[in-house]
Amino acid sequence: MPDRGTPATLGSTTLNASVLGDDRTIAAIATASGRGALAIVRASGPGVQALAAALLTPVPVRARRATHAVLRDADGTVIDDVVATLFFGPHSFTGEDVLEIGTHGGAVVPAAVLSAAIRAGAREAEPGEFTRRAVLNGKLDLLQAEAIGDVIDARSSAALRLARRQLDGGLSERVVQLRAQVLALEALLAYDIDFPEEDDGPVPRARIMEKAEQTLGALEMLLSTGAHGALVHAGALVVLAGAPNVGKSSLFNALLGEARAIVTEIPGTTRDAIEAVLDLPGWPLRLVDTAGMRDTNDPVEQMGIDVAARYLGRASIVLACVDSAASASAVAVLRAHTNASVITVRTKGDLVPNQYEFDADVVVSAQSGLGLTALLEMIEARLATEHGLVTTDAPVLTRARHRVAVDEACRELEAFLRTWRDEGMPASVAATHVRSAADALSELIGAVYVDDVLDVVFRSFCVGK
Repeated sequence: MPDRGTPATLGSTTLNASVLGDDRTIAAIATASGRGALAIVRASGPGVQALAAALLTPVPVRARRATHAVLRDADGTVIDDVVATLFFGPHSFTGEDVLEIGTHGGAVVPAAVLSAAIRAGAREAEPGEFTRRAVLNGKLDLLQAEAIGDVIDARSSAALRLARRQLDGGLSERVVQLRAQVLALEALLAYDIDFPEEDDGPVPRARIMEKAEQTLGALEMLLSTGAHGALVHAGALVVLAGAPNVGKSSLFNALLGEARAIVTEIPGTTRDAIEAVLDLPGWPLRLVDTAGMRDTNDPVEQMGIDVAARYLGRASIVLACVDSAASASAVAVLRAHTNASVITVRTKGDLVPNQYEFDADVVVSAQSGLGLTALLEMIEARLATEHGLVTTDAPVLTRARHRVAVDEACRELEAFLRTWRDEGMPASVAATHVRSAADALSELIGAVYVDDVLDVVFRSFCVGK
């Protein structure tokens, strides 16, 4: 039998799957449903070796060695020829014994293998439960676990690079460093409180003040990356807007290189917003084609216009599409709905130029491709001016949970500094704010575990991951 080691620890908390309240062996299909050549069914928990013995012939016994086997149900019925691989804890993704079974793909075979595993004593895993057990067994921290979800959900190369950086521990390392600074500040206060009569005398108040201000500055710098991280993670929202039938949908399709929006000569065709991601080398863009802005008595069309107005309110960039002097008058209406940077785009640039005597930032043609590259370069330049260049190498906050935790730590240190400046306030009272700041950062990386926080992190995960 392999040496299984001891339960992993993080901080002062010993962690293992029993913290979940259920340490049974779990199983799930780890690959996407649908037609495909191969699928993977994975199991994790203390009963993995018994599960392998019940299902497989021959039974794999060596760790990390792929074994060709026949998988049978409890009644001896052959289900599939498979390739099985064992991983013994703690040297596995979850920190427990893990069995991965490669089967033929499709809908029936993986489901039959999973059913056989459940009949042999496993239970079906909850969404994200494999990764959750990895966190509880100290194989990952919460930030790295979230990064796994971000890798899976990435819709652009920039978002993938950012998720990979977080998965490698870049953000975790920075948060751990900042938490250590907060704990060092707390240690100074503890010395001042517990040993006021020592020969060295009390810690100078100015030294404590300087330490707190330095730590607060570093936390504020990390917090300032939140908007940047959210934009990279989700993509910068670029809204195509304007009057009906000015070429918004044609431009949308041309930028994507595929027909996503319906293009007709009938005003009001786009009744709802259509969204797609354009993966550029710099900023990833969330392009949104919206309903034409005009007065209408059609309640369905009005709903689409209301949706367009809401997108305009959240946009990073607005492409105000115009094809005539008359439609250009709608640009002022669009500006009233947004604070975003507006690029006026003269569409249908392949038509006779002298029919369109009005100003525009760029002239494009969805038919010939005229001006499309220039438009994308202008969008990226505006984003770079307002948000800087895309950064994926430095630690960046990408989720609301991250921003809330770091913001709380900042507010607690600000409260400490206000209290500390009031020299009549006991150090023990001021120190409570420093402890709260440390707790906020501890919760962020998972040095302390709160069930509600774990539920939020893993709620959106895939079953089998």
